[in-house]
Amino acid sequence: MCLIIFAYQAEPRYPLVVAANRDEFYARPTAEADFWESPSSLPLRSQVLAGRDLQAGGTWLGIAPEGRFAAVTNIFDPSRDKQKVRSRGDLPKGFLIGSLSPEEYFESIHAEFDQFAGFNLLLGDSKALYYANNIEGVISQLEPGIYGLSNGLLNDNQPRVERGEKKLKSLLDPDHKLDTDLLIRMMADKEVATDQELSSKPVTFKLERQLSSTFIVDQEQRYGTRCSSAVIRNEMGNVRFCEQNYDSSGKPTGCNFFELRAMPTK
Repeated sequence: MCLIIFAYQAEPRYPLVVAANRDEFYARPTAEADFWESPSSLPLRSQVLAGRDLQAGGTWLGIAPEGRFAAVTNIFDPSRDKQKVRSRGDLPKGFLIGSLSPEEYFESIHAEFDQFAGFNLLLGDSKALYYANNIEGVISQLEPGIYGLSNGLLNDNQPRVERGEKKLKSLLDPDHKLDTDLLIRMMADKEVATDQELSSKPVTFKLERQLSSTFIVDQEQRYGTRCSSAVIRNEMGNVRFCEQNYDSSGKPTGCNFFELRAMPTK
C-alpha cells in the first residue's frame, strides 16, 4: 500500500519532486536510507542512496548519480499476488546500480514482468521519466505534470492519491520555496476518506477506510507507514533527499537527510 506523489517538470525550479510513504509490516527487517557500499569493480553510478529491504535485498525508492531515480509500489491484484519467484524490490535496485537509460532498462526487463507480483515502477534520469506496470505492460514516457501512485494504476482515483496530488500542487507555489520538511509533513496526514469516497473494493469497506489515509497505522495488523521520503531535484541538478522513519505507533524516530551536488558535465 505504498504511496508516491510526484511532480515532473511541473515547476521550473524543481524538475523532479517526490513525496512517498512506504507502508509495510512492522516486522519486516529494513535498513534506513544511506549510501550503499559499492565494489570497486562497479561504475561510480552504482553509488546508490536508498533504504534497503533486508529480507529480499531490494529497495522501494532510491537515487543515484546522473539524476537516476527509481521507485516501486505494489498493485493489489489477487490474480498476480500468489508467491512469485522475484521480489519487486529488485526492479528499482537493478536500475539504480546499472548504467542503462530508463527506457533501455524497461526494455531489458519487459519479458520478465510476469515473474513479479503486481507492481508500478517509476524510472528516471536527468533527461526523462518513465512509468510501467505489469498489469497493462505498457512502457510510457511521462509528460510534465503532477502524478500519484498507490496500489492501483497511475493517477487512480483513490482518495489518498487525489488528496496528495492536490496538496503537492499547492506546495509548488512559484512564490514560495519548497523544502523536504514540507513534503514529509504532507505525507503525515492521517485523515481517512469519507464513506462517499470509498468504493468498498477491492478490499472490505472497513479495511479500505483504514488504508485510505496518506499515513497508515494499523496496530491490529501490525502494519503501517514505516518511513516517508522526500526528493527534490532543482534546475541545477542538485538533489535534497530526506527520509523520516516511524515506529509501530506512528511516532517519528530517526531522520536521514542528504544533499547531492550534480556531477559537472564534461
